[in-house]
Amino acid sequence: MTKNRASLADTNHPVGVRVRMVLGLLVLVTACAVWGPGLLQGAEGSGVSSKPARFLLAAAAVLGASHLLGALMRRWRQPAVIGEILGGLLMGPSVLGLVWPDATAWLFPAEVLAPLGLAAQLGLVLFMFLLGSELRTDQVTRPGSTGVVVLGAMGVPFVAGAGIALFAAEKLTGGAGHSTASVLFFGLALSITALPVLARILVDLELAKSRVGVSALAAAATGDGAAWTVLALILANTGLSGFTSAWTTPCLAVALVLVTVFCVKPALAALERRVRDNGPVLLAVLVVGALSYAAVTELIGLHAAVGAFLFGAAAPRGSKAVERTGLRLRGFVVTVMLPLFFAQIGLSTSVALLGSDLGSWLLLAVVLVAAVGSKVVGAGAAARLTGMSGPEALRFGFLMNCRGVTELVVASIGLQYGLVSEVGFTILVLVAIVTTAVTGPLLRVLAAREAARASSAAREPECLTL
Repeated sequence: MTKNRASLADTNHPVGVRVRMVLGLLVLVTACAVWGPGLLQGAEGSGVSSKPARFLLAAAAVLGASHLLGALMRRWRQPAVIGEILGGLLMGPSVLGLVWPDATAWLFPAEVLAPLGLAAQLGLVLFMFLLGSELRTDQVTRPGSTGVVVLGAMGVPFVAGAGIALFAAEKLTGGAGHSTASVLFFGLALSITALPVLARILVDLELAKSRVGVSALAAAATGDGAAWTVLALILANTGLSGFTSAWTTPCLAVALVLVTVFCVKPALAALERRVRDNGPVLLAVLVVGALSYAAVTELIGLHAAVGAFLFGAAAPRGSKAVERTGLRLRGFVVTVMLPLFFAQIGLSTSVALLGSDLGSWLLLAVVLVAAVGSKVVGAGAAARLTGMSGPEALRFGFLMNCRGVTELVVASIGLQYGLVSEVGFTILVLVAIVTTAVTGPLLRVLAAREAARASSAAREPECLTL
């Protein structure tokens, strides 16, 4: 008994460390609950601005919840991004706002939401630059086969999503009056595959170098480029840019692409050769370029994320210096900035919007079934046409069903531009979470079944001999 008590008191003992951590956390939470509001009110009453304190406290709460749930998801063999998304939802009206609305109002007042939204946009821009810089079109070794697969993986869900948006326009589409653009946008949102989350899942399942894994990465990379191109066209033709001519935004977008291909891309390659040994200079150039491109596309009527992605796609491929710079930037963006973007999504998402309306929940079920079914059928059938076996095609379909962060980004753009309603936005967020969460478990189930069949087939000859 004495030894057990001593071991619990030992700071090096795991149980003792956990006990101390729990007690410390309880003390911290109690102190914040008791004295936190008083301190901030006292600061306000004395004329000292509490806006920085509130912003820092909100950011700390968001980052803490996101990374705590992210670590929990990793222990459950799920991508950490799911936990980070859930962390944002946890802080928003879907959970904290229902259980403790006063806490949400105190933690996220209007003066905090504005700078938090700006920080989220900065994180989104930098993340889109990283996505563009990591877009490996060189993996497309068979363009014809990849084109067929992308057409099936994106075309079938696109038609399904557009069809649903036509029949449920009152609930799903936004109020900006662009019915055609809204329908096309919803179809695009269901056709997306998240390249970064897909790559992480393939590594976790040791499928990155398999035939299915390589094909999935190539199709996702090609599909990402196609998706952002289509989104740019949709935004350019909505008339929301403020230009009097509907052709102004498309013409400016084409001009920007041409300048990028023929001027900016060669200039970046030449610059990389000169400063490849000077990491800080290269990092500064890439970040400034990404922010500048984001500002330009925002000004011409496209979203800032489109410009950041375009500049990232112009970054030199195969450069070790650019890869090192991307890794340095990724650590900060993914750890600090991106969870703030998830928090903004969580604060804009409310499951309560579905309410007790059976029609809204039925619509969610229809969209979810259509999203999963159209992806698996479309991608799987296209994979079969390119020569994959039945099990490989099914595995490929489940992989392409992973929507993850990319759909959240697209959904937030749609909400910002009024192309989707708040109910439609909430449905898209829930679809992104569910389709990402089921990808890993479904692939593990398929792998277990194939292993069992192989083991059974190996034992059959022995039984016949006996």
